[in-house]
Amino acid sequence: MSLTEKFEKIFKSLLPAPFTIAVLLTFLTFLLAFFFTETEEKNHLLEIFSFWEQGVWNPKLLVFTVQMMLMLVLGHVLALSDSVNSIVSYAVKRCDSTPKAAAIVTFFTILVSLFNWGLGLIFGAIFAKKVAEHASINNIKINYPLIGACGYSGLMVWHGGISGSAPIKVAESGHFLADQIGIISQSETIFSTMNISVSILLLTVLPVLMYIIGKKENKEKIVSIYEIKQEKEISIIGAEKLDNSKFIAWIFGGSILFYAFYKAIILPENITLKVITPNYINLLLLAIGIIMHKTFINFLRAVDNAIVGSSGILIQFPLYFGIMGIINQSGLTLLMSNFFINISNEITFPIFTFLSAGIVNIFVPSGGGQWAIQGPIIVEAATQLGVSIPKSIMALAYGDQLTNMLQPFWALPLLGITGLKAKDILPYTLILFIVGFSIFIFGLLFF
Repeated sequence: MSLTEKFEKIFKSLLPAPFTIAVLLTFLTFLLAFFFTETEEKNHLLEIFSFWEQGVWNPKLLVFTVQMMLMLVLGHVLALSDSVNSIVSYAVKRCDSTPKAAAIVTFFTILVSLFNWGLGLIFGAIFAKKVAEHASINNIKINYPLIGACGYSGLMVWHGGISGSAPIKVAESGHFLADQIGIISQSETIFSTMNISVSILLLTVLPVLMYIIGKKENKEKIVSIYEIKQEKEISIIGAEKLDNSKFIAWIFGGSILFYAFYKAIILPENITLKVITPNYINLLLLAIGIIMHKTFINFLRAVDNAIVGSSGILIQFPLYFGIMGIINQSGLTLLMSNFFINISNEITFPIFTFLSAGIVNIFVPSGGGQWAIQGPIIVEAATQLGVSIPKSIMALAYGDQLTNMLQPFWALPLLGITGLKAKDILPYTLILFIVGFSIFIFGLLFF
C-alpha cells in the first residue's frame, strides 16, 4: 500500500462527515465545560446549554454565516460564467505538455484564489478539466492527477487573500471580538509585509515546483474525456424577456459597481483598506457575477448550481458558534489560553498557533468556523503574552489553509468536476503541503 493510499484509508476510517465531527466536538466541549469549569448556578449542565444556545443564535455570528455562504456561492457563480470560461479556454491552448500545464494551472489558480476562495476552488477545477479536454482532443499525453492537484493548490493560499475569513472579519466594524481587539485593518494582516512576501513566494515557488514534478513524473497518458455539452437555446416569451434582458442586468450590475467604486474611491477623504469588508466583497462579487453572466436567468442558473456547495456552512456554522459560546462564557477560553501561555513565548506563540490551526482544520474544515472557535482563545493568549494580534491572526490563517492539502472536504467539488479520486491527487498535494509548510514557517519566524 502506497503512502497516499494509507492517508486516504486513515481519513476514511477516522474522520466521519464534517457535520458529525461538529456534533462530536459539541459533545466534547460540553464535557470539558462541565468537568473543568465552575459556576454558582445549581444546575451547571443547563447553564452550559444556555451558553450553547446563545452562541448558536448570536446575531453577529449568524451574519458571519450568511457572509461566508455568499462569498462561496458568488465566487462559484463567477467561475461558471462564459467570461471565465473564455479566459480558461485561451490559457488552455498554451498547455501542450504536463510541465507547462502544471505551472500555468497552479499559477492562475493561486492568483484567483487570492481574490476569492470560492472562485479559486471552482476555477481551478474547471481549468484542470479543460486541460484534460484539450489534451484528449489533440492526443496530448498528460499527467491528469497532477493537473488536478494543481487546480486544488489555491486552497493553500486563500486565507491569506482578500477573502480570508479571519482577516476580513476583524476589519469589519462590530465583529464578535471587537470589544477585545477593536478593528484591525487589512494593512496589518492581508497586506502586511509578511503576508505579501509569503503570498509572492507561494505564487512563484509552487508553479515552479509543479513544473519540475511534471518533468520528472513518468505517468503521462492520453486522457479519455470529452468536451462539456452546451445547453440548447430555448424560445423566450412574455415576461421571460425581462429575465433574459442583458440591458437590465448590465444596468443593475453596473449601478452596484458604480456605488462600490464611489464608496471606496470618491466618498472617503483618505482612501484606506477599511472599505474591504465581507459585505463589500460580496457586493462586488454580486455585481460582477450579474454582469459576467449577462442576464438574470443565467445568473440564477449558476446560483442554483453553486448553492449546493454552501450547505456545509449553513448547517455547520451554528454548531461551531455554539461551541464558541460554551468556550467563551464557561471560562474554557481562559483555561485554553493559559495552556498556550505556559508552553510558548513571544517568538514561539505564532508557530504554536500555526500548528494548532493546522490540526484543528482537519476536524473543522472551515476557516470561518475555525476562527469562531479558535479566535477567542488565540486573542486572549496573544494579549497575555504581548504578541502581535495581526500576526497571530495570520498564523491561524496559514495553519488553516495549509492542511487543506491533506483534508479532502474542500476537494470534493474539484473531484466531482474533474472525475478524479482523492488518492489520485494526494501524492501531489502532500508535496504542496511540505513545501508550503516550509514557506509559512519562514514567514512567521523571519517577520
